[in-house]
Amino acid sequence: MNNLLHSNFNLFVKKNINLIAKNLEFKKKSLSWSILASKLKYHYNFKWMGLPIIKFPNDIVVMQELIWKVKPDLIIETGVAHGGSLIFLASVMKCYNNKGIVLGVDIKIKKKNKKAIKKHVLSRKIKLIEGSSISENVIKKISKIQKKFKRVLVILDSMHTHSHVLKELEIYSNFVKKKSYIIVQDSFIELFPKNHFQDRQWNKGDNPFTAIKDFLKKNKNFKIDKNIERKIGITENPFGYIQKIK
Repeated sequence: MNNLLHSNFNLFVKKNINLIAKNLEFKKKSLSWSILASKLKYHYNFKWMGLPIIKFPNDIVVMQELIWKVKPDLIIETGVAHGGSLIFLASVMKCYNNKGIVLGVDIKIKKKNKKAIKKHVLSRKIKLIEGSSISENVIKKISKIQKKFKRVLVILDSMHTHSHVLKELEIYSNFVKKKSYIIVQDSFIELFPKNHFQDRQWNKGDNPFTAIKDFLKKNKNFKIDKNIERKIGITENPFGYIQKIK
């Protein structure tokens, strides 16, 4: 009976996602909400186990789903900020793998943030590398670490310019095996009005979204997970959930 209920529920969700995907009003309002939320810095309002996690809640939930599905024993995240995202990733991983680790990479990690991460109860599951995510020295360090693990999931959330993200995709895609994911953060920049991010180097036409398009033109081993695109609605990462298919 329980299996039947579970099967019926999954069928309902599948049909519901398809209905939502066809709802143009939902898409329009989701984008409108995202633009306003970004302007108000809404995504700065949340913490995970005590540390700020600068993400839309919808994306946090979907990332949890993917981690639970793939069950990576190594998660690499470029861009550390306050460290809340690393703590989130480590907390999910701890539920299924006590030996796996989360590797955080950033060009500069503030002392107070590094201290907060190292003091956290989940700190033993986190390793930090300071330096550019595309520098030869950093990639050598990551390569040495990732060889010890079987299943890698990658999250790109550092510099959001086209050239930087494209280079990250070209490099970090080599660490990901079939059925795992690269999650490219902040691809919603392309859908926003030009100069929405006035104090940043990225803009409409020069951002993670444009880098994803170029990457997928040349690399047929990856594709956008359209099921996530159909269901999530409000997201910082439209077209940014990329799965390795072969």
